[in-house]
Amino acid sequence: MIGFFAAISAVLSWTFACSIWRRESENLLPRQINIYKNVLASIFFLPVVLTISWFSDAFSIFVLIISGIVGISIGDTLYINSLKIIGTRKTLSFEALTPIIATTLGTLSINEIYTQKVWIGSLVVSFSLLMIVRQNTFQKEESRETNILGILCALGSVFCAVLAALMSRVILVSSTFTPLQTTEIRLLSASIFLFLIFKKDFLDLIENRLLTKKNHSSLILSTILGTNCGILFQQIVFKFLPIGIGWTLLSLSPIFSLFISKREGDEINKLTIFYSFLSFIGVTIALI
Repeated sequence: MIGFFAAISAVLSWTFACSIWRRESENLLPRQINIYKNVLASIFFLPVVLTISWFSDAFSIFVLIISGIVGISIGDTLYINSLKIIGTRKTLSFEALTPIIATTLGTLSINEIYTQKVWIGSLVVSFSLLMIVRQNTFQKEESRETNILGILCALGSVFCAVLAALMSRVILVSSTFTPLQTTEIRLLSASIFLFLIFKKDFLDLIENRLLTKKNHSSLILSTILGTNCGILFQQIVFKFLPIGIGWTLLSLSPIFSLFISKREGDEINKLTIFYSFLSFIGVTIALI
């Protein structure tokens, strides 16, 4: 039950944070938002650094560092870029691939055994979310090239997220690190990596005062929700649940994003609502 409630909390946190990041991406570069939120999130959890024995399990820390770079630095930058191009609901809907990818990788790489109902539930969720993507509800006119770029960014972020989650899952079940400690290690590594690669963008953001007080408030709120709480809840999920079941639960974001779709000019039809609830039924099948 801990893993279930953590997954629902993560989904809620991500959905509302994604809405804010998309709005802010109209004025800021995706990589600037990613640097800002990760540096800020690292500072919020900085006291956790004192509880980590940095040299007692160097291999686990190294794996978590790679996980942070792949999942947060690269994956989140692609994710925010996708939010800017194709919107919150459609970006979240590309998580349709994550249940199947995560279940398959969990089986092949770390020998997690899933029952038939888990596979059926994952397939139902994937099918439902793919059908949501196919609904022609987004009203903004975008060029074919722009849509392809947005889709590629969304798919790239999915693969980065699943790979990073797999690495986190391995460390969480094989070491003494807590979800909070793994969260801070991943955030710190992602922040340092982004700063080294995009130092100029970060300094421009700070020195040129591109952010108003309202922007700061919005980004702080989205950081606490989507980065601190979101990643922490995600780590709790992978501590207590197999990666396939965990990602099936975490893929429910499109359902919650229905509540913010109209604000983004994304009209929802009856089929979208039907397939959204069908995805919830798929999760239920996987968990029963």
